[in-house]
Amino acid sequence: MCGICGFIKFDQRASGEDKMIVDKMNEKLIHRGPDAQDSLIFENVALGFSRLSIIGLENGMQPLYNEDESLVLICNGEIFNYIELREQLKSRGHTFKTSSDVEVILHLYEEKGTSFLNDLNGQFAFALYDKRRKVLICARDQMGIVPFFYTKVGQTFIFGSEIKAILEHPLVQREVDLVGLDQVMTFAGLISPRTMFKNINSLENGHYIEVDDNGEISKHEYWDLIYPEGEMKMNGKPETYYVDKLEELFENSIKLRLRADVPSGFYLSGGLDSSMIAMKVNKLVPDVEKEAFSIDFIDSQHSESIYQKLIAKESNSRLNQKTFFYEDISERLQLSVYHSECPIKETYNTASLALSEKVRSNGIKVIQSGEGADEFFAGYVGYRFDKMRQMNFVQNESSPEEEKLRYDLWGDESFFYERNFLDYDITKRSLYSAALNESFDEINCLNHHVINKDRVKNRDILNKRAYIDYKIRLVDHLVSDHGDRMALANSVEARYPFLDKELIAFSTQVPSELKLNDFTEKYILKTMARRFMPKEVFEREKFHFIAPGSPYLLQKNIEYINDVLSYDTIKRQGYFNADEIEKLKNTYKQEGFTINAPYETDLLITVITFGILLEQFFE
Repeated sequence: MCGICGFIKFDQRASGEDKMIVDKMNEKLIHRGPDAQDSLIFENVALGFSRLSIIGLENGMQPLYNEDESLVLICNGEIFNYIELREQLKSRGHTFKTSSDVEVILHLYEEKGTSFLNDLNGQFAFALYDKRRKVLICARDQMGIVPFFYTKVGQTFIFGSEIKAILEHPLVQREVDLVGLDQVMTFAGLISPRTMFKNINSLENGHYIEVDDNGEISKHEYWDLIYPEGEMKMNGKPETYYVDKLEELFENSIKLRLRADVPSGFYLSGGLDSSMIAMKVNKLVPDVEKEAFSIDFIDSQHSESIYQKLIAKESNSRLNQKTFFYEDISERLQLSVYHSECPIKETYNTASLALSEKVRSNGIKVIQSGEGADEFFAGYVGYRFDKMRQMNFVQNESSPEEEKLRYDLWGDESFFYERNFLDYDITKRSLYSAALNESFDEINCLNHHVINKDRVKNRDILNKRAYIDYKIRLVDHLVSDHGDRMALANSVEARYPFLDKELIAFSTQVPSELKLNDFTEKYILKTMARRFMPKEVFEREKFHFIAPGSPYLLQKNIEYINDVLSYDTIKRQGYFNADEIEKLKNTYKQEGFTINAPYETDLLITVITFGILLEQFFE
């Protein structure tokens, strides 16, 4: 992975001053690409690139050009199927100047225009300038693993891998996006195209934009997760057909993600998903000692060390454990917010930050991680609750108004997602200041587009929840602020075998009873795991670790936390109700007070991390 940034001026040519601006933007991305930095100015275009060298170490520096240099590319990410694409393109007469994986983008575009995007199996965000057409094309990968942000100010289009680079441009103003704040308060985090910065957009996964020489921006969807309509049944095929196919795709996904010219490793939590990756890596690379990385929590109730050690031994891996003390949370919280560029609703990002630091300190640049299995194979408790409701084991009482809201959000008045939102509106309004309450209907994220309802209409309820989880939890939270940003903070590239586009496409065809069988979550994954994993891991109950939240931070009496939550600070900033925050503080401070996450909401952690964000970016 790398960092990219730049801008186009539609009213004048780029100048020496613009070179200084793009260099400053690039400096903000050096953690994403510490190996080399460069910038390029031509015509009315400025491009910046920070390199984390992984493939094509000797000659893969960007920008890259096609044969006649009519196309210029900067790309953040990896094209895992580049070897196959490269051979096809060579056979059709294309000439390659480097051994970089992303050079295939230039030649595919020469042949197909933007229709080539689904030929790519990878994780990427790129900016490609077509000198002949005077058009900039920017795209984000199918699963949104790699971020891409952009804005237009006057006659200038500005973009970057992270918002902090965009903020270095002198035309960009800093203003909080209040709908973004309400999204974080309501859901797991932000949902593209929304960010915490007004008028700065996050390009949605599976989308690309074209910016023409008049500054007109057109956005296009080229991929989405499409589930078949109706109930998902076996269709006469045996269970072994689905298990065999899934194992084949999973193994191939890992094989592709092992492609690198630098050492790689994998995260090992001790749970099902990461253990499956470890065991398959060992099958593919049997005679080499692998590098496994894990967090071991000092609290024995939360330690999974016994399972981590078991899988490390079975997969011929050296286990690099990072012991995480709860004091590390307060020490790393500010840094995790800085890299997330948004408030966070749990402190686990601090553990992710510590883990990637451990990876980098061991000389590893590439890591495999298990995100995605829960969303696409029914790994959360919500899938079981849906089934209980269908069987009338659980009653969900809701008002006609709540049912109307659900229909407006999901196209289904009976679908329950996490909470009764109208009840929660009362909680949010009590937390917001009088000024925000005056415009509550305007900033309420439920009154804005959240998902494409047509993609869940008439779908099996399991697939309906999977699609919503993917859009609301996975893309912009788990693989963005929690994944990409916490890994690249320490110059580590995270790769996700469960998010391979071929594997994901197949997951849409897997019958629901093979995902949630009776009340067994991830049934098909566990069935597959029986073939190559110790039973101690695939038979264990799912382990939910919830990192200590704001009650812990308050009870430790940490100075900067007290400052962020002080009555005067909250009052001066004007976003939250200082009196209500004071009441919550007094409750959370009480010795022994805890929050039963995820069933209860830690209201103050969002207030704390939003306050940190304000200090870092807005004050």
